Amino acid sequence: MTRSVSKKWLGGIALSLSLAGAAQATELLNSSYDVSRELFVALNAPFEQQWDAAHPDDKLTIKQSHAGSSKQALAILQGLRADVVTYNQVTDVQMLHDKGNLIPADWQSRLPNSSSPFYSTMAFLVRKGNPKQIHDWADLASDNVKLIFPNPKTSGNGRYTYLAAWGAADQADGKDKAKTEAFMTKFLKNVEVFDTGGRGATTTFAERGLGDVLISFESEVNNIRNQYGKDQYEVIVPKTNILAEFPVAWVDKNVEHNGTAEAAKAYLNYLYTPQAQKIITSFYYRVNNPAADGGAERSLPTDCAV
Repeated sequence: MTRSVSKKWLGGIALSLSLAGAAQATELLNSSYDVSRELFVALNAPFEQQWDAAHPDDKLTIKQSHAGSSKQALAILQGLRADVVTYNQVTDVQMLHDKGNLIPADWQSRLPNSSSPFYSTMAFLVRKGNPKQIHDWADLASDNVKLIFPNPKTSGNGRYTYLAAWGAADQADGKDKAKTEAFMTKFLKNVEVFDTGGRGATTTFAERGLGDVLISFESEVNNIRNQYGKDQYEVIVPKTNILAEFPVAWVDKNVEHNGTAEAAKAYLNYLYTPQAQKIITSFYYRVNNPAADGGAERSLPTDCAV
């Protein structure tokens, strides 16, 4: 054997051994709504550890993409290769079937609670002392009240706000459409800023100091109050409200392309486990599992009609 052949032969063996000993790396991309960043950071780490322990040759990393829920769905239709979606309205997940055939028609039947591991409702965040005396939806159409919430055209958060306001007015006005429309005209005229997503609305209200009332998910306003100071804000949950479900799905066409189906399905099933549900409730979301208690959910009101 010549020296050059020997070197090639030994080099080939070394390369083979190197490849044989290299751990596989799996990467999941979670496409989610705008105000879920901190929640999924807290959820991802325990699952990554569990996956790595059960798959020692497969290092898992979960990456996140956040924007208004509707914008996120459109990004996937335009080519974003997200493995899983965790949105804040069913219509945005359904869009992936209706407009892209990326998931099956029966996607909601694949996981418990119609593929919704947690839910919320709408709430108001006002400044300490509630200077404008905001207590219910009707107060939001008063003169000199400035509102902040995301644009319903780009945000599920904003769409829930619009629907909840309409529903409350419709109920209060005895389903008189003309009165409800008049209320909604005043309500929308009071909007000072329409941000594209919920987190932008939070920044506008809490950091820029605009508006008298921020309307967002109950979970978001409670977390804002904790972050920016309980002595600075008050949370109000109106009696008449709306059920905001948070549907999840693995994107079949993408996980097939990415080779991530096993990890994607395991990740979404993990969201229903007691460990994950406890983390979810600690962020002031509501869950259907009565055994889960992250501490925060105990402080949520139970007398609002959703």
